[in-house]
Amino acid sequence: MSTRRVLSAGAKSFARGGVVSFATVLVMTVTLGIIGILLVLSAILDHTLANIRDKVDVNVYFVTSATEPEIEELADKLRALPEVAEVAYTSREEALAEFRLRHAGDQLTLQALDELGDNPLGASLAIKAKDPSQYETVVKFLDEGTALTAGTASIVDRVNYYQNKEVIDRLTGFIRLSERAGTAFVLLFAIASIVIALATVRLAIYSSREEIGVMRLVGAANTYIRAPFIVAGMMAGGIAGLIVLVIMYPASWYVSAKLAGWLGGFSVLSYYLTSFPKLFVTLVGAGVVLGAVASFLAVRRYLRV
Repeated sequence: MSTRRVLSAGAKSFARGGVVSFATVLVMTVTLGIIGILLVLSAILDHTLANIRDKVDVNVYFVTSATEPEIEELADKLRALPEVAEVAYTSREEALAEFRLRHAGDQLTLQALDELGDNPLGASLAIKAKDPSQYETVVKFLDEGTALTAGTASIVDRVNYYQNKEVIDRLTGFIRLSERAGTAFVLLFAIASIVIALATVRLAIYSSREEIGVMRLVGAANTYIRAPFIVAGMMAGGIAGLIVLVIMYPASWYVSAKLAGWLGGFSVLSYYLTSFPKLFVTLVGAGVVLGAVASFLAVRRYLRV
């Protein structure tokens, strides 16, 4: 049996299906559309979490007597850690300038600062970990005496990890929960797609039961009977995937226009355009695979009768 004959027979089976083929495409369009929505929501969530990650850090505040070479030595040690993504240094002068800027409207505070006659603020390091769950490892390194001392005196005044620990722990837990929930949703809808497509494909097979019966009477192999229906199912899934891709373009444009201020700078339209190859492979590929699996299971079950 040639591939060309199988494809031709599958196309004819799909075309003759009429309402049943339309129903199969419709059901797969809905299920693939849900998967497409999940992909977009996942991208929005990843963008939001990335923004939150950028705002979460651990700050090391030094005593005013700490020298710049001592602080730079510690900064170099931190940068060498595999868990650390970035270390930013703020000098005493920069800290004072930032303090004055934040309290520009508070004359009493600025007056009290001027009366001191000296800069009371120490330098600091802002540490960003590659993952929020890694901050505890960085803090354990900082808790080692060799990391915080110059000679016998500690150069570190305080580390604000414990003030931010609750926020960091919540962020870490939310990231893990979102990853598990996303995987669960994808699996759930994949199973639902197979079950629903199975029912519609079985309906198509039932409408062709007389033709299948004749083919079995003349000795046609099960593979020859199954193949056209599997091809028809794959065609239905592929067409459904293309329909979803077409619908997603105006939907992405509308959502981007209406919700631009609510998505923290994330553009659904830009995501659609830049990720189109990925969306095409995912949605059309998922449609073809689901159609093939559902058709195979349905025909196999019918032939057992």
